[in-house]
Amino acid sequence: MIRFWRHAPLPLALLLLGYGFWVSPDFKEIAAGVALFLFGMLSLEKGFKAFTGGTLEQVLRASTNRLWKSIAFGITSTTLMQSSTLVSLVTISFVSAEMITLAAGIGVIMGANLGTTTGAWLIAGLGLRVDIAGYAMPALVVGVILLLQRSKVLQGIGYLALGVGFLFLGIHYMKEGFEAFQGAFDLSGYVIPGILGVLLYTGIGMLITVVMQSSHATLLVIITALATGQISYDSALALAIGANLGSAITTAIGGMTANLGGKRLAIAHVLFNVTTATVAIVFIGQMAWAVDHLGALIGLADDEYLLKLALFHTLFNLLGVILLAPFTGVLERALIKYVNPAPKSREKPLYLYPGALETPATAISALRKEVGHLYDNAHDLIAHGVSLRRSVIDSDQSLADAVKNTRRIIPLDVDDVYEAKIKSLHSDIIAFISEIQGRELSQQSVEQLYDLQQASRDIVEAVKATKHLQGIRI
Repeated sequence: MIRFWRHAPLPLALLLLGYGFWVSPDFKEIAAGVALFLFGMLSLEKGFKAFTGGTLEQVLRASTNRLWKSIAFGITSTTLMQSSTLVSLVTISFVSAEMITLAAGIGVIMGANLGTTTGAWLIAGLGLRVDIAGYAMPALVVGVILLLQRSKVLQGIGYLALGVGFLFLGIHYMKEGFEAFQGAFDLSGYVIPGILGVLLYTGIGMLITVVMQSSHATLLVIITALATGQISYDSALALAIGANLGSAITTAIGGMTANLGGKRLAIAHVLFNVTTATVAIVFIGQMAWAVDHLGALIGLADDEYLLKLALFHTLFNLLGVILLAPFTGVLERALIKYVNPAPKSREKPLYLYPGALETPATAISALRKEVGHLYDNAHDLIAHGVSLRRSVIDSDQSLADAVKNTRRIIPLDVDDVYEAKIKSLHSDIIAFISEIQGRELSQQSVEQLYDLQQASRDIVEAVKATKHLQGIRI
């Protein structure tokens, strides 16, 4: 949602909000609830990022060497962070930096979709049945106290406490707002029956999620609206399907700024959610029947629509994992084979992109690979500069004999190649290092940055020496 308001014209945003406040004073409580809920999620995100100094990265690598581990990690991390979008974007950055495989990333995405259903259970089972605003106040107080401490760990815990507090407040105000809104305007009278209604409400759920940048926030709106009778149970099911689709679009938008590996994972996320949503829409009647029977088995009353919605949300995501998990390897091979656009000129960075800055580990890993890319360019240039081919240098043949037996000079404009493939890439590396240095780093990360920066400079100096051998002025 923050990204949306940053890019939307400010007068338009204020006009839409002002119109909503003018149409219904109760809209203020609903809007405040959504805003507090989203701010709580941002605080949770910031709190968890305080612990990404190496531990999270190590856990991720150790937890994704098997498909079932990847799925379990996606479920657990999303349950803790209450943000499938954050988990998906961080996973894209890890795949882009080649810290985990594409198949492992697909497994995490599947798990994240299942993990996001826990939010629906918490909101439906606890958030709307208990006066959680009373629990929000202590969490906010403790959070502020911890934020005033110097320890980064305590500050991270403080952000987590603030996140929980604001989430609880958001749920409270959303509930109060919809209850008041019901007396003035009843949306349940505008139900559209049949498949047209399912598709319409699916589209609405998707649109809300894209705007809010959070499927959890959309589910909060759906559940509170259902609890106050503003929407019907059938409409809520379709809206929940749309929320899942919207989260895939949000992740895809972030993934398109990544490199090829990140783009492949973003496409896999869209394929997974679209397939899951299609199955849920086509068999929505059968799934509603299954929810009724499973609900009866676990003791849900016929009118427990909130918990039935949470059960439906879990079932269709679980169905998606069951259907697609066996084909993860096939999907990985297909993405590698077909999502492989024409290679760009080699002077373009292959690994440096904004998403790599999500965590210090992914940033440094991407930087290390980019320095390797610079080395490859320089290796070719230096080899051709002394009229040797790379295959000869990499072979077991004596270099002295190879130079002695060289009879043909390889034509090469060293100056042009240096400008295009070395100097520009080195500048991109230095600019990326400046971006990393503006973030909180451990001493080990700072030392790694210095080593990589020095390595990049040494490579450039080696190429300059080749230019001198060619008798070209720098």
